[in-house]
Amino acid sequence: MTWEWSYIFSHPLWMLSTAILAMIVRAQRKGSWDPRACPVELKGKTAIVTGANTGIGKFIALDFARRGARVILACRSKARGTAALHEIRERSGNQNVHLRLLDTSSLASVRQFAAQILEEEKELHILVNNAGASGLPREITGEGFEITFATNHLGPFLLTNLLLDLLKKSSPARIVNVSSANHWQGQVDFSHFRGENLTLTHTVYSHTKLHNIIWTNELARRLQGTGVTANSLHPGVAMTEVMRNYNFTLRFLFNLVGFFFFKSSEEAAVNTIYCAVSEEMEGITGKYFDSDCSLVLPSPPARDPALGVKEFEICERLTAKL
Repeated sequence: MTWEWSYIFSHPLWMLSTAILAMIVRAQRKGSWDPRACPVELKGKTAIVTGANTGIGKFIALDFARRGARVILACRSKARGTAALHEIRERSGNQNVHLRLLDTSSLASVRQFAAQILEEEKELHILVNNAGASGLPREITGEGFEITFATNHLGPFLLTNLLLDLLKKSSPARIVNVSSANHWQGQVDFSHFRGENLTLTHTVYSHTKLHNIIWTNELARRLQGTGVTANSLHPGVAMTEVMRNYNFTLRFLFNLVGFFFFKSSEEAAVNTIYCAVSEEMEGITGKYFDSDCSLVLPSPPARDPALGVKEFEICERLTAKL
C-alpha cells in the first residue's frame, strides 16, 4: 500500500493492483483495539482535532466528546464546521464542543488560530494533526510554499510548535500526527517545500507524509522528560473525502472499490483514538503505528536521527515570522 491512488487509477493495470490492495485492506478492516471497550474518560481534558468537520477527524472528535472532553474542532470551512459541531454535540450529549477556524495551508491562519487558543484555553492535553489534502493542483501559496506541503506539513508543524508550551504546562499530554503508509513512496528534498523539483504531481502527498514522520520522531526526542508524547500513524485506506480534488473518473473508481472493501471513516479513526487516549500508549513516544494499532517500523529515512534534526531546523526557519 505504498502507491498513490492517482497512480493506481491511471495505470493500465489499476484493476489488478486495486483488487490486490482491496484484499489486503479487507483482511485488516477492523483493528484489534476497540474504542468502545476502552474505559478512559476525558472529563476535565481539552483536545484539539484539525480537519474535524468530516471523515476521520469528525469521528475522532466525536469519540473525545463522548468521553467528556472539551473538544475544539479546528476546521477550514465555517459552514461545514458548524454542521459537524451540531452533529457531535447531539450524538455525544456533550455541549462542551467548540468550533474554531483554521486553514493549515496558511501560516497566517495557523498563527491566528494558535493565538486564539492560547488566549482562551488554560490547558491542552491532546493535539491531533489530522487535516490534510491530496491531489491538489500545483500551486504556490501567498507565503511561498507548495500548497500540499503547506497544508499537510508546514502548517501542522507550526501549529504544534506554537502550542508546545501549553501542552507542556498541561502534561501528561499527547500529540498525534496522522501520516500514511504512502510515506514509503516519499522522498526527502527540502526544495519541495517551495514547489521546486516536483516532477510527479501524484507523489507530492507521499513526500509530505514522510516528512510528517521524520518531524514527529525528532519532536518526540526533543520532548523527552516533559510529559508530552508525540507519535504518528497510518489510519488505513478509508472511504473519506481524500479523493475530492481528483477528477470524476478517479473519484468514481475509488468509491466503487471502497464501498466493498475499504474502511469506513469511523473504522479508520480507531488508530488515532488509540494513540490519543488508550492506557497502553501512556509514555510511548516517537513511534509509528499501522492501521490495526500495531507498532511498526516506518521507512528508513523516517528513522534517520540526523535527518530529523535537519528537518526540524529547516521547518523552524521556514515557519518563523519574518
